[in-house]
Amino acid sequence: MTAVGGATHNIAWGDTLSGLAARYGTSVDALMAANSKISNPDLIYAGDSLVIPGQTGNQGTTGTPGAGPGGVSGPDTVSGPGNVTGNNAAAIAEQFIGRNAGELKHSDELPMESWVPNNVNCANFVSACLQKAGLIDASQASASVDQLASNLKSDGWQTVSLQNAQPGDVVLMQRDGQSHVVLFAGFENGQPKFIGSNNVNADGSQRISWGGASGNYEIITPPR
Repeated sequence: MTAVGGATHNIAWGDTLSGLAARYGTSVDALMAANSKISNPDLIYAGDSLVIPGQTGNQGTTGTPGAGPGGVSGPDTVSGPGNVTGNNAAAIAEQFIGRNAGELKHSDELPMESWVPNNVNCANFVSACLQKAGLIDASQASASVDQLASNLKSDGWQTVSLQNAQPGDVVLMQRDGQSHVVLFAGFENGQPKFIGSNNVNADGSQRISWGGASGNYEIITPPR
């Protein structure tokens, strides 16, 4: 969406049209008039851009985790892979949706280990997102799922129920006899969302994608 005569706001989880109207000193009707794609004032989607009439510049993304459809947000969220900051690892991961792990591990966008085989980058990717979010340091990162889990639990990460999970929490599982790890990314339409480096390419290599968690899994959350 292109802003014409106004700033843009990147819609985050928990944002409402009425809340944004109050924040920016405008009205719901004015926001709807400036954003023709919105037909229902009670239905906006995280990840979309919203034109803010009467404002100038890019207003960025704000919000709280765990509410509303669409993308992943939370405190101190992110804006683009070139400017990845904040403390929500799932929001950081979302910036790389569709990227092959084999390519991403050789870029300087995330602190991934380049030597990891292209079909087993799940812990490599999750570790990098956690580092970028400031939740762990390089000494705690690991390209091994089991070692990463051990490092996090030694640092005080604790098992949490799905109902109490927060975007960016780590999801551990055993799948086909092998360990796998992704990030919890909140709820959409009442269903949990996950994001990670998953074996979805035809050659068995991994790509950053939604999903990756099924069956029995354990969610661990950092000390709060």
